[in-house]
Amino acid sequence: MKLPTVRFTEEQERFRLEVRSFLQKELEKGTYETKCDSWLSGSNPSFSKLIGEQGWIGLTWPKQYGGQERSSIDRYILTEEFLAIGAPVAAHWIADRQTGPLLLRYGTEEQKSYFLPKIAKGECYFAIGLSEPNSGSDLASVSTRAEKVEGGWIVNGSKTWTSNAHDAHFMITLVRTEPFDGVKKHNGLSQLIIDLHAEGVSIVPIKYLTGEAHFNEVFFENVFVPDNRVVGTLGNGWKQGLAELAFERSGPERILSTFPLLEELMAELRRQSDIDGLTQVSKLVAQLWSLRNLSIGVAKVLEEGGEVAIPAALVKAVGTKFEQSIPEIARLLVSTYPRKDADRKLDRLLAESILHSPGFTIRGGTTEILYGIIAKGVVAG
Repeated sequence: MKLPTVRFTEEQERFRLEVRSFLQKELEKGTYETKCDSWLSGSNPSFSKLIGEQGWIGLTWPKQYGGQERSSIDRYILTEEFLAIGAPVAAHWIADRQTGPLLLRYGTEEQKSYFLPKIAKGECYFAIGLSEPNSGSDLASVSTRAEKVEGGWIVNGSKTWTSNAHDAHFMITLVRTEPFDGVKKHNGLSQLIIDLHAEGVSIVPIKYLTGEAHFNEVFFENVFVPDNRVVGTLGNGWKQGLAELAFERSGPERILSTFPLLEELMAELRRQSDIDGLTQVSKLVAQLWSLRNLSIGVAKVLEEGGEVAIPAALVKAVGTKFEQSIPEIARLLVSTYPRKDADRKLDRLLAESILHSPGFTIRGGTTEILYGIIAKGVVAG
């Protein structure tokens, strides 16, 4: 596995400062409150629209679809700043991160012209329809079926662990359009864009330990999907879905979900002049720096159209373990009373991190599945 070392240009550093200044001003105005895990739990449609007005959704997309034609490294800088300050970007996150790139690669001109400008304005959100009940991590066991009818497809089945489906307008849904073949179970799968407000769609929340509900179960009962909502080629859904996962697994959201807590922890230790504590935290910073360089290298390879399945799996597997370690170390280093409604920022961020962190190594592919991908890559040489 070889990944490039990326150095930011002066223009990119200026862009970082521009984004940082904007987010700090909005924070001081009270537009939002810093949160951990803000890319999944920080859904705020008004803020997403504000980000769209800045031109910061679909940053890398062609201008004809509402994008800015900037580089993947620019987008990496943008997302780092969102996560570092804990900005509420969950509403548009999936549509920006992977729906847009998927449609640009496989979508029809009609789909690109219809959906991408709306996404770029922060007005149209998507969910991901991959995981299913009773399947564990075996994504290829998809049983949600689409049967051909005149003018479209009738979909029956269900999806689970569907992030922010309750806020999303549409879902890219992996369905079986051909009979299941136990030997070639990756065949006969297709991707459909399903309107989550269509007749026959029902969304049931899965509550967190916090009482919040960011994951959902989504049920389809005789849902009609027109032919023009098929993405790419019928039967090619498995390959398309894997390409989509490459955008999902390697980004800074796999290492920075608890960064606001880490930053507040360092501030508290400095206030207490706790040299031993700061020494312990410096080890976390060193790990973060290494993971960040790995993640940026993957972003660069993605930009150049290279294959990143294995390094992306490595970033996700190691990065999410790192995210989980921060609240554990924080509670050992400082005296805290973690509560979601705490006045002290450190207590609030620690409570959010403790309650959210069990999901870090599950969402986007479990650690065990990722270890399997990495091992197969190593064996293959």
